[in-house]
Amino acid sequence: MNELIITSDGSHTIFVPEIDEHYHSVHGAVQESTFIFIKNGFNFCEADPLSILEIGFGTGLNALLTAVKSMAGTREVNYTSIEKYPIDNKMISSLNHHEFAGENGKEIFHLIHSSPWNTDVKICKNFNLKKIETDFTKEQLSGRYDLIYFDAFGPDKQPEMWTREMFSGISSVSNKNGILITYSAKGEVKRILKACGFDVTLIPGPPGKRQMIRAVKI
Repeated sequence: MNELIITSDGSHTIFVPEIDEHYHSVHGAVQESTFIFIKNGFNFCEADPLSILEIGFGTGLNALLTAVKSMAGTREVNYTSIEKYPIDNKMISSLNHHEFAGENGKEIFHLIHSSPWNTDVKICKNFNLKKIETDFTKEQLSGRYDLIYFDAFGPDKQPEMWTREMFSGISSVSNKNGILITYSAKGEVKRILKACGFDVTLIPGPPGKRQMIRAVKI
């Protein structure tokens, strides 16, 4: 049975015993997501309007932080997120992520999780969400994206998510100069991304992790 865990910055993550893995870093869930996906993804990507594809909706933390960031800016953000195993409502109601997302955090967190799956929903100013409940490894991706949040469980836990076939699919829907950001820094992931048409750079990782990958579609 999945367990709620308090990480070092006080924010929650979820531990999945069957694969011995956490949804986020135990060094700080909000800290990690902000560093990887907002600072080194959202802030780094200049596309306007901005179309984001997230692989691994999880607890909705990345969507929450992106929505709050979008509200503070002017560019329209269209956010599509894929998740095979949505978290149950009881676990969602226990998460404290909204406490780290400013004065509108609780309302936005609720709207993100209460919005229906497989439907386009305007969550707040400048932020539109479509959550897709599907198996990424069997999904034919569509649309065009400027920024990819690749947030699946690690290659050692979910190897089927990190194959050349999967990244080739992502490459096919990535705009030129589109950015893929992920916490992984594995050599095999770098090689696959390069083979799929990305220029790959290792950049400093969040606390507890030395490096991570940022890749730009050539």
